[in-house]
Amino acid sequence: MAGPSNEEPARWGWVTDLAWRPSFALLVPHPGEFLVHLLLGPSPARPKTECFSSWDLPLTTSHIFWGFLQGPKIIWRHSSCIQTQGGPGHLLWFRALCLSVSLPRALPPSSFLPPAMTRFSYTEYFSLFHSCPAPSRSSVSPESAPTSAPKGLFQEVMQKYNRSKSSQLAPVDPVLKAIKEDDEEALTAMIKAGKNLSEPNKEGWLPLHEAAYYGQLNCLKALHRAYPAVIDQRTLQEETALYLATCRGHVDCLQFLLQAGAEPDISNKSRETPLYKACERKNVEAVRILVQYKADTNHRCNRGWTALHESVARNDLEVMEILVSGGAKVEAKNAYGITPLFVAAQSGQLEALRFLAKYGADINTQASDSASALYEACKNGHEEVVEFLLSQGADANKTNKDGMLPLHIASKKGNYRIVQMLLPVTSRTRVRRSGISPLHLAAERNNDEVLEALLGARFDVNAPLAPERARLYEDRRSSALYFAVVNNNVYATELLLLAGADPNRDVINPLLVAIRHGCLRTMQLLLDHGANIDAYIATHPTAFPATIMFAMKCLSLLKFLMDLGCNGEPCFSCLYGNGPHPPAPPPSNRFNDAPASDKAPSAVQFCEFLSAPEVSRWAGPIIDVLLDYVGNVQLCSRLKEHIDSFEDWAVIKEKAEPPRPLAHLCRLRVRKAIGKYRIKLLDTLPLPGRLIRYLKYENTQ
Repeated sequence: MAGPSNEEPARWGWVTDLAWRPSFALLVPHPGEFLVHLLLGPSPARPKTECFSSWDLPLTTSHIFWGFLQGPKIIWRHSSCIQTQGGPGHLLWFRALCLSVSLPRALPPSSFLPPAMTRFSYTEYFSLFHSCPAPSRSSVSPESAPTSAPKGLFQEVMQKYNRSKSSQLAPVDPVLKAIKEDDEEALTAMIKAGKNLSEPNKEGWLPLHEAAYYGQLNCLKALHRAYPAVIDQRTLQEETALYLATCRGHVDCLQFLLQAGAEPDISNKSRETPLYKACERKNVEAVRILVQYKADTNHRCNRGWTALHESVARNDLEVMEILVSGGAKVEAKNAYGITPLFVAAQSGQLEALRFLAKYGADINTQASDSASALYEACKNGHEEVVEFLLSQGADANKTNKDGMLPLHIASKKGNYRIVQMLLPVTSRTRVRRSGISPLHLAAERNNDEVLEALLGARFDVNAPLAPERARLYEDRRSSALYFAVVNNNVYATELLLLAGADPNRDVINPLLVAIRHGCLRTMQLLLDHGANIDAYIATHPTAFPATIMFAMKCLSLLKFLMDLGCNGEPCFSCLYGNGPHPPAPPPSNRFNDAPASDKAPSAVQFCEFLSAPEVSRWAGPIIDVLLDYVGNVQLCSRLKEHIDSFEDWAVIKEKAEPPRPLAHLCRLRVRKAIGKYRIKLLDTLPLPGRLIRYLKYENTQ
């Protein structure tokens, strides 16, 4: 491939052997202009498709490009994405054949591609690609290796490019070639010719390791005969030939090495032994052979896991039986205090759990954070495991380090069946001592079915959060009802109120939260069950009800609250009256969470709050609504300033002038005598309908 004819050399590279897919990735080695030449052809799955074309694309950026081809027209977008657009269903599959990059002024000529590629041909097309070498070895065989996270297209391209490059440069090792082909005669000839096959390569691998890795028993025997002293020699990763044979599942090689005197308990850098890897691979025969050769069944890896932990996690009963018979301890703990039974409960391995319980494992085992096996089973929703543990006498009243019981975590996760199993065996005293009720957790997570079950079991609906738990929330919430209202869960709110929840227990009244959400149904439920319509916020004192403050931005909502008896008189009781008012504090300091000094914060006046920029534009209509629910009041100088700021509001000022109409004052007097908690019962009074409508402000817009 010819490079650019410029004095500054360009960098060239091939992107080869990509799987057919409607996408591509290109790496730019350095910033500058570069030309991308794409050859497009049909998919192998549809060889009859007659389509082939190519484009030269000059680009100027230094990122990784990717795109999709979906039609015959290619477009360039500023978001570093190359795409094509066309008719519906039209799809071109392609490979990025080459990438050429040059510095500015050095665009390569368009003739750098083979001239024969002017029409699509599979023979010519595939001849452009280099053969791809075998993937780099791993101590885990392909069939047993866990699936790795999917690689991005760029990583895949560059990995294959690097392999292709290395395959061109690295000469074939005749020793490795003989081992891969199981050519014992060639290997023996090399040894007789005096070639030293006991020298490790740069990774610390001997030919003995290669033979064990590839499972070539004849070569392995030949190498052992020649070099018996290196049978336990390790690679740089501390892997022995026995370890590699076990990882790859070559039982014949494993057995030969053990018979030849290989040490079965030499571990790799992660302190994993051949027995551990055999359990990981669920290789029963390998486990049986290793145990027969006295492999340590209680050896711990760097995480503290034993072979039994690993086999339990995989629910391999046959391997577990071999290990326990070989002396494995059922109470062995890993670095976190986790026993095999805990692993079984945590991962939902019921059969393994039954096996361990039969061999005397502690049902009430706890990890280093005090979580019990039952707690973990509840946390992960393993219903059958929970049922078995309870049938074996598991203690449902063991708490973790946070004081949480299995019932707490089951309520949080919303598992109704597990909650039903735990209710009869959970101590109410332990629940109270924990400082949090399962009702809190069920309401917080909107687990209505669990909430019903807990209320049916007569859990205290007004149980408060402990102060140390309430401090975890900025609003210092305390009741389960508050959680339901915050979540705007009308059904849960109704359930809790019907069960006797007190709507006035929290620092911030749930009614204020409902007003903030604008949920009329929740507001009505709270008020019907005794919520204080004149609620204040103790931590943010105001001279007027906080319910009015929260409803100011919605006049219909404000009128709804005033109709139900909210007290508007304090809004017009200003400390400064007709005198000058001090400057209003900045909005950021008016309602901060922590006072700036030790002295108690002063109560915010109505006129002061109304001066906030986000509210002042509605000052006139807000005052107008409130005047309908108060008697003879005086407007302070600041309220007058607000009304005078807009000429259409002059009528509001006239409305406030005393004396107010006698009919209006009588209505206020009757409503006050009825009281705010009974005002909703006006319809039940033996009065004419016209009078009731007047008392309910139904004639007021």
